[in-house]
Amino acid sequence: MGLSVRVVRGLTLSLVFLGGILVGTAGVAISTSTPAMAQSANSIVVQGNRRVEAETIRSYFRSSSGRLGAAEIDEGLKALYATGLFEDVRTSNAGGRLVVTVVENPVINQVAFEGNKKAKDDQLKLELQSKARGTLSKPMVQSDVQRIIEIYQRSGRFDVTVVPKIIELPNNRVNLVFEIKEGDKTGIKDIRFVGNNAFSRGRLKDVIKTAESNFLSFLQTTDIYDPDRVEADRDLLRRFYLKHGYADVRIVSAIGEYDPSKKGFIVTFTIDEGPQYRVGTVEVISNVRAMDTANLRGQVKLSQGSIYNADLVEKSVEAMSIEAAKRGYAFANVRPRGERKPETRTINIAFVVEEGSRAYIERINIRGNIRTRDYVIRREFDISEGDAYNRALIDRAERRLKNLNYFKTVKITNEPGSAPDRVVVNVNLEETSTGEFSIAGGYSTADGFIAEASVADRNLMGRGQYAKAAVTYGQRTRGIDLNFVEPYLLGYRMAGGIDLFARRNDASNSQSYSVTTYGTNLRLGFALTEELSFSPRYSIYRQEIKLPDQYNNCISPTTPLFTPTPAGYTPHQPGAVKPLDECYADGEASVAVRRELARGPVTVSMVGYTTAYNTLDNNKNPTSGLYLELKQDFAGVGGDVNFIRTTGEARTYYEVVPDVVGVLKLQAGNIAGWGSKDLRMLDHFQMGPNIVRGFATNGIGPRDLTSGTNNDSLGGTKFWGTSLEFQTPLYFLPKEIGIKVAAFADAGNVWGYEGPTNWNVTGETLAVGLDSASNIRSSVGVGLIWDSPLGPLRFDFAYPLKKYCAQATLGGQVCDRVQMFRFGGGTKF
Repeated sequence: MGLSVRVVRGLTLSLVFLGGILVGTAGVAISTSTPAMAQSANSIVVQGNRRVEAETIRSYFRSSSGRLGAAEIDEGLKALYATGLFEDVRTSNAGGRLVVTVVENPVINQVAFEGNKKAKDDQLKLELQSKARGTLSKPMVQSDVQRIIEIYQRSGRFDVTVVPKIIELPNNRVNLVFEIKEGDKTGIKDIRFVGNNAFSRGRLKDVIKTAESNFLSFLQTTDIYDPDRVEADRDLLRRFYLKHGYADVRIVSAIGEYDPSKKGFIVTFTIDEGPQYRVGTVEVISNVRAMDTANLRGQVKLSQGSIYNADLVEKSVEAMSIEAAKRGYAFANVRPRGERKPETRTINIAFVVEEGSRAYIERINIRGNIRTRDYVIRREFDISEGDAYNRALIDRAERRLKNLNYFKTVKITNEPGSAPDRVVVNVNLEETSTGEFSIAGGYSTADGFIAEASVADRNLMGRGQYAKAAVTYGQRTRGIDLNFVEPYLLGYRMAGGIDLFARRNDASNSQSYSVTTYGTNLRLGFALTEELSFSPRYSIYRQEIKLPDQYNNCISPTTPLFTPTPAGYTPHQPGAVKPLDECYADGEASVAVRRELARGPVTVSMVGYTTAYNTLDNNKNPTSGLYLELKQDFAGVGGDVNFIRTTGEARTYYEVVPDVVGVLKLQAGNIAGWGSKDLRMLDHFQMGPNIVRGFATNGIGPRDLTSGTNNDSLGGTKFWGTSLEFQTPLYFLPKEIGIKVAAFADAGNVWGYEGPTNWNVTGETLAVGLDSASNIRSSVGVGLIWDSPLGPLRFDFAYPLKKYCAQATLGGQVCDRVQMFRFGGGTKF
């Protein structure tokens, strides 16, 4: 890597800067000599120049009187030095003439690096001012050294040293080589908070991006000390406190200090919390003539008596500004005004609507987007060039751009335009990587070992589109998925997506048959409000089941009951079938399963929608908020089956005490056939640990009680489930590791099998049991949750408190199937 240093004409010059020449950090001082008596001259003689024209040098010495004085000569000298083209400039008088003698800086032939392993040459070259075929400037080299040091420090290598070296070449050319000793990473050993009374240290560490070093530090970069990240954490903490009612909060300081004994940094945040406020009175005041404030009151997100929330104040201002603009008041400014009442710890909030200054957007400049197309950025603005300037809408655009996760930094600033009523908006961006290639592996008690390889890009070709291709292969499951999403379909703020999939789930302990499914989904999605979304969809897929031969041999052409063989039914292996009195000896699938097999491949065509309401504070690791979801599907738009399926889910999160989060989950569903077609067994709800942990997959609900069969789960048309769980991190482990313990209690039921109970092909009758609305299953248990850098892992141990059994047709018990331990997870590498 880099360029090897060679001795040219026996001379290697090393810029070892000590004192006036600084080691690794300073440039070389340029000596000059200006004659004391060079007061004026009638003409200028230039000496020593090779590349720079003499007339160009003379142009720096000008006087309005036509004669050069000491001041004019001094200014000319400074101007020549400032060009960076000269190593030395001297002036003297000779025969009444001003003689300017210059020594030109060498030309850089090549810039190279030695010793850099953690930073690539191309990455470093982009950051340097010194470029190949440019002029060597020693102050510029000094600046480049500092920039290289900063790059390494941002990656946690504070022991880095950089020594620049110059190798002379013929024709006043040089090679510039930076010798780098990278040193080891310097991590963060401890994060401390001073003055935090309302929130625990662990809770605040969840808010900030900076993390402590641990045994998994090789998988993360946030445990490396970065002053910019720490400064950004100050703002995150401030916004967190403002969101929870602490309107007087001050993040007094955020200091990182190196501790030699720990060989790492100690980061300390000093906080002045102040009291927690609630909302007092809320009013809307309009100083704009003819504006009816009643139309704006519905946009206020806060209510009297609730905890003060600065985020909701901002959202209220945005919503009211948009509403005012819709009603023809484009220049209306909505300003929140708060009146603190310390004695009652309330804040009276008034949203004041005023006629703003009439300013228009002259131009929107976008800078820093190398890959992302301009239109992808501009469409996040609700205003465009020529529209009335509205600060609330500019702030909303900035937040939207940050939420895209295409950019490392987003900063929107303003500057005056070409006229007093014109404003230029500057959007400054720094892009981040949006592509991902992953290989995942995992194990679950339901699917066994499983592996997945996928490639995805959330900003495909810079167009803001999402695309993913994934291949899954496991012990009992395999498949392929292709996904594509256009977030602005037909130019509207509406997402359009298509999914292509093919999956196969093999027979297992929970089911005696394998299922192959392939098809496609077409979907739309758009936000009705900040919290409410609606997503219609159309799905069509083809589904087929298969059985091992020993589970499907209860039919014999030689048996009078089956003479001749029923049309349309062929055993897997001719001659392997057995009469009814023998075929159950090696096990047999339920009549319901064999009916599905005899039906052959089935096409399901359906339309549906999902409506979701989300107020969670964090979608990945929520501690407060509510999530509601309603799904409905209508099958029978073509295809072979007819049903209407409805499911709903509600989750609420609440921090009971610091670092202990309670989760209450409710879910329910119903499916009903329509028309003349039977409801397939495969369309019933198959339930188990997804509603009550401690039971196996497909382990509860209606089941075939026929003796000698596999007693397959039949599923139900109705289900409900509820779960109460408390989660908390392990206090003796660093919170950054992401390990939590959970205690939970579950209850639920599935019932209402509505498929046929007899099969005229074999004359067999289906014996349905464990099918009652009163059979409520319940369990309690504990779990270990690890949000590891390699992927999510969860271990659950649940003990069923209530399970049910029923009498089989020939005696014996058929019971719910229990699975007390369950493990699932994956990894990416």
